[in-house]
Amino acid sequence: MYMRKILFFVCAMLTWLHTDVTAKTLVFSITAAAQENQTMIVRLAEIEVYPQYLKEYLEFANEVDRLSVEREPGVVCLFPMQSAEDSTKIRILEIYASEEAYQKHLKTDHFQKYKQGTLHMVKDLKLPTMKPLDPETMKVIFRKQR
Repeated sequence: MYMRKILFFVCAMLTWLHTDVTAKTLVFSITAAAQENQTMIVRLAEIEVYPQYLKEYLEFANEVDRLSVEREPGVVCLFPMQSAEDSTKIRILEIYASEEAYQKHLKTDHFQKYKQGTLHMVKDLKLPTMKPLDPETMKVIFRKQR
């Protein structure tokens, strides 16, 4: 249920922030993954940034997230969030159409620029893979954004 609420919020925000094209791309990515019986990759990246690099890190993160969603059909969602209690704690909801899409993402120029440019800024990084409790509902949530 918690993941469902997060995904619904993300979809609503993406639709509000971007054009309707973004929502259609999300639906296409999820539908394509489902038709090919691929398992989507869902992560909630937990990042802690050194305070002196926070502003610069946020610029890198916003750029890579925007470019990834715009340019990579297999990147369903990269949604960065900042803790209200501690601004150095960043969480990024990451959803990829498949393992293959994730591996392609890691090799893109924009991701490599982000990764190499922020290595010295990151105090701690955890990349737990999450298991959606209801993958079928995830598809419905994205279809609602049409």
